[in-house]
Parts: sequence; structure tokens; C-alpha cells
Amino acid sequence: MTAQPPALFDRELRQRRLHRAARTLKNANFLRRRAAEDAADRLLTIVRHFPAAVEVGSCDDSFLSAVRQAGAEDHFSEIVRAAPNALLAADRPGQVIVADDEALPFASASLDLVVSLLSLHWTNDLVGALVQIRRSLKPDGLFLGALLGGATLTELRQALMEAEAELAGGAGPRVSPFADVADGPALLQRAGFALPVADMDRFTVTYAHPLRLLADLRAMGETNALIDRPRRPLTRAVLGRACEIYIERFSNPDGRVRATFEIISLTGWAPHPDQQQPLKPGSAKARLADALGVRERRADFEE
Repeated sequence: MTAQPPALFDRELRQRRLHRAARTLKNANFLRRRAAEDAADRLLTIVRHFPAAVEVGSCDDSFLSAVRQAGAEDHFSEIVRAAPNALLAADRPGQVIVADDEALPFASASLDLVVSLLSLHWTNDLVGALVQIRRSLKPDGLFLGALLGGATLTELRQALMEAEAELAGGAGPRVSPFADVADGPALLQRAGFALPVADMDRFTVTYAHPLRLLADLRAMGETNALIDRPRRPLTRAVLGRACEIYIERFSNPDGRVRATFEIISLTGWAPHPDQQQPLKPGSAKARLADALGVRERRADFEE
């Protein structure tokens, strides 16, 4: 029996945050739009039609809009959007269902394409969620994913921890941990994907004040849902001090403050015998030294 990884996130709290954000997400969905544009561009490079397509963790229509703008809508006939709750599924065109991305309802080998944009970083078992996606794909089916990466909100993390440690005598985690881009291929391989690729898009957004950043995170439903989060709310004094530290250390010459975001893009394929396979060790037909035009030397090692 495989041991379950320890739970990091309060999924019920995460649902409440998304429910609250359902009416405000469209006003602060720049991260989702950016991830959607990247996914649509990746899809455009693949000369394939995907009859059965699903977007997991769908919170808005950013992906469909990006696909239309990129001219990639002929890659699938229709895409089913699997929204995390009923409020996010309501009043949206096309086929929208409610589904938990930790318990997907799709039959094994039933899908040609699965897209997941900025929801997987909230799963308690990321590899398990990826395994479910891979199992739902037909052989040679495609997965396009995006999740927030390790440098995301580094300025906010530093400011909050220092302010709380200074005024409260200790600090707890108030910003979620995020995966590193170097972990992406390994995560895909552990889930059974072939030809895994991970890319990183790091960029900076500026705000008039740190409180505007916090307002955007609330509007996105991206505020802290860690199980081990501090149960005491931030006091006005700690929040004020955090804003002071943020402004002191992370301001531009024009007075606006910086916020770093990092989006990790994942691409993987369900295994198929016709896919490109790595060569076996020792099967090379030419020497690297000949290709580089250098003399080959034997490496000698002393005890």
C-alpha cells in the first residue's frame, strides 16, 4: 500500500476562497490569461486534432479566448471545462462540469488532451493528480499544464516573515510554497508521462502599494490555504510593518513596488510505442570527439 503524502493545503478553505473569488476573478486574472496564452501557443505548434479535450481546474474562459486569439481553435471540436465549484461553472458557454482536480471523474484512456492552468499548485498530492491526468489520456494523448513556481511572491514572503518575527516574536508560513522548475520533468516522469518538458516564465508586476497586491491575490482566490498557517490573523501593526519593509526594499524609482511571479509550464505525453525513444547506452554510431574536432583523451583517476 502506497503511503499518502502529508496534506499541505486545507482544500475546504481553498474552495471557500475560490467561491468568494468567483465574482472578482475577472478583474484580476492576468496570471491566468498569461498562462492561457502560453498554453495556446504550445498547442499551436502541434499539428494534431484532439477530439476529446478537457480543461481541469477551469475558473474562467481565459484558455478558450487565448486559443481563439492564437488561431488554434481547429485543434479540437469542443473542450469540456471542469470547474472546481458550481459558482465558477455557472453561466458559462459550452459544456462545463464541476470536478475536483484531486479526484477526476474521467474514464481511463478517454481523453486526447488535458489542460490545467494554475490549479495544480494547490493539490496535496501533485504526483497523484498528474497520474490521474495521465491515466485519463489515450496513448499519445497530450497534457499541457501550468502552475506557480518557487520565486512567486518572494518579496511578500520576506516582508511578512520579517515583520511578524520583529513584532510578534515569531513567524509562521503566510505564503504557500511552490515547486521549482527543475522539479517539473521529474514530476511528469514519476506520473508516467513520456517526453516531459518544463519551462519557466518569470516576470514582475508593479503596484502602487503592497495592499493592492494583497487585494489582487484575494480577488484571484490565491490567498493562504496552508493547513499549518498561523491561526492568528495578521494584526494591523504587523501588516503595517510588512508594508513598510516591502516599500523600503522592493520599490522602483517611481515609488511603485515589485511583485515577482513565476509560471512553470509542463508538457507531457501519455506513452505510445510510436513515440521517439532515447537511444540505448553504447549504441552511438559516431564519437563526440570527432564531432567536436578534438583529440579524445582517457581520464585517469588516482586512488
